[in-house]
Amino acid sequence: MEATGWLLDLYDQPAEGLVLWLIAESGQRLRLHQPFPVTFYAAGPEPRLHALQQFLRSQPIKLSLQREEQRDLFKSQPVKVLAVCVEQAAEQSLLFRRLLTQFPDLDYYNADIQPFLRYAALHGTFALAHCHVEYQADGLVTSLRVLDTPWDLDADPPPLRILQLKPDCDPQHAPPAELIAIIEKYSYRLPFSAGRPLLVNLQAILQRHDPDLILSAGGDSWLLPHLLQLSRKLKIPLSLNREPARGIQIKKEGTFFSYGQVIYRGQQVYLFGRCHIDGHNAMLWQDFDADGAFETARITGLPLQVAARVSPGTGISSMQIATALRSNILVPWRKQQAEQTKTAMDLLRYDQGGLVYQPIPGLHFDVGMLDFVSLYPSIMVHSNISPETPLPTELGHSDYPPGLIPRTLAPLLEKRVALKQRALSLPRWDPRRRRDESRAAAHKWLLVTCFGYLGYKNARFGRIEAHEAVTTWGREALLRAKEAAERLGFTVLHMYVDGLWVQKIGCHQPQDFQPLLDEIARDTSLPVALDGIYRWVAFLPSRVNERVPVPNRYFGVFQDGSIKARGIELRRHDSAPFIAQVQAELLDCLARAQSAADLPGSVNQALELLKVRLQELRAAQVPPSRLVVGKKLSRELAGYRVPSYGARAVEQIQSVGKAVRPGQRVRLLFTRSESRVAAWDLPQMINAQELDLDYYRRLLLRATSEILQPFGIAEDDLEDLLRSDCGLQKTFWEKEYRETLGEMKSALAQP
Repeated sequence: MEATGWLLDLYDQPAEGLVLWLIAESGQRLRLHQPFPVTFYAAGPEPRLHALQQFLRSQPIKLSLQREEQRDLFKSQPVKVLAVCVEQAAEQSLLFRRLLTQFPDLDYYNADIQPFLRYAALHGTFALAHCHVEYQADGLVTSLRVLDTPWDLDADPPPLRILQLKPDCDPQHAPPAELIAIIEKYSYRLPFSAGRPLLVNLQAILQRHDPDLILSAGGDSWLLPHLLQLSRKLKIPLSLNREPARGIQIKKEGTFFSYGQVIYRGQQVYLFGRCHIDGHNAMLWQDFDADGAFETARITGLPLQVAARVSPGTGISSMQIATALRSNILVPWRKQQAEQTKTAMDLLRYDQGGLVYQPIPGLHFDVGMLDFVSLYPSIMVHSNISPETPLPTELGHSDYPPGLIPRTLAPLLEKRVALKQRALSLPRWDPRRRRDESRAAAHKWLLVTCFGYLGYKNARFGRIEAHEAVTTWGREALLRAKEAAERLGFTVLHMYVDGLWVQKIGCHQPQDFQPLLDEIARDTSLPVALDGIYRWVAFLPSRVNERVPVPNRYFGVFQDGSIKARGIELRRHDSAPFIAQVQAELLDCLARAQSAADLPGSVNQALELLKVRLQELRAAQVPPSRLVVGKKLSRELAGYRVPSYGARAVEQIQSVGKAVRPGQRVRLLFTRSESRVAAWDLPQMINAQELDLDYYRRLLLRATSEILQPFGIAEDDLEDLLRSDCGLQKTFWEKEYRETLGEMKSALAQP
């Protein structure tokens, strides 16, 4: 028997090896299985290996042992190892944990690699891969051939049946009344109050539509655990799994410390035979949504529901492991390489990070934004920087065969460039452009993280000297770009790690910047692109000292009217939605100006809009949900000497029996109470009359001043303007406030 379709899920199953679920082109959902023995290795002194060999022969599982020589990436000579081949993949992880207890002094390789990643490296599979399978009547796979690759720009999409499940409100804030289920053209509303009918109807939906993917809102943290608990209580089966012999897998929540930040990872619910993704708990879902999650799964080799949740670091590490397995390179269980001894002069020369050229604060017109295409990954590929390769002595040149890291990154980098170029050629309304941008965003996070992992102390294939070499040549590339720009008469306004903002009188069309792009490409041997041309861009100073510029705090409007902003309220995760919305509306007002001469009128429109929004705030017409602020808990509550706003909100939440862990974000409102805050996730409703509207007014004026400061209007000016009895347009241009209308237009018209 044979079938062609898309690989949906893959996992180990005792006595069967691996189970594969295929979405056949015929519409069937096929459950297949295939034997899959797993091999891992141990290295160490001969007496200890002999003892290990005796111990393994006494184990009650089927395995075979063999002495071999294998390649360790960090060693010049092959390593003598004991190869342990376990017949059943499901038994390997338990055996390895026993060995860690009995023989902790040995070095282990390929020991903690998940079966799906081993299978991907061996057969070239990946999530949603288009495959041709031959199998027997009992589902035993005899042959599998992959028909596409992760690097295809437009692979045939699988006909996924997606069931959306979401409560009608946030369960952390208030008890939901209904469960909303949507699949294809059908929509269902199931009351939570009637537990038995809820489960019976949901089970009927699962059996009738048989979804491949359950896309939930809060499914990890509340919804699916609640449904499973209700199912056990009422003894009504709920077929969330397609695999009848497996239970639901639940991974517990946890908090960890990474790169100077406390990170919280919520509870995760995994299914077998069908996939589950919680959009609220999926990593970077807001950045690239479902298309980016599908793309991440395809190129990392991770299962779909795993790829959507894990960090980009896990994704890029999986890609490196797969490359190592395909190249017969041992994957160490733990990294064992220490940083080499360096002199103080070496540290000064190499350990400096990325280059930042402080911006010239203020408003600038007709500014070209030049961006190296994935600068650090490009350097790693073109200069062949990898833990096992000699460090390059020249940018973009290597006489050695490509190393493990460049081989991993090269196809990913090529695909990202192709997607970005195609997205730029499509009109903004074309849905294909959004899909390409989402996939390119997923690539960006993987590429950025790959550079970070090159210097991460626990990365399996990390080496700090290689990491430092990348930043060294990154600084060199940016300096060469600056010199090229100045040779061609451009003024460099700002440089930040991998991009530079340049300006030249008479240059305001893409072709005007092409000679500069060609010159930089010749000088650096790296791909560089024109990210866009700003009609105007404003570089903002520090809030503490107006004379000090801030590298990554700016906003501007491109020639097509699109807005780019960094470091302001609308980009912050802790901003109230209302504040962020108003700031975005103010930017939209300014973006309507087609020329410098139109900006004064746009500024006045922004001021009029601000007046309307302040009146709505004062009249309590803004819903409290739009004023909620998110504060991240950085430590345990007892660790605060002086409780912050977030800590005070956590105290209120804990008083009603709810738990908040470090790394979680607590939602709150600012009030006129003694504690100054009210936690949003409390059972009782918050009285809107208790809100501190004066404080929200100050927050709104501060966010407005961020936008209007480059146009000569500081926060104090806003207060004066709003207190004035005169009309805003007249008052703003009176001489006591900055300058006359004619002087302002003249200043704005200057390059």
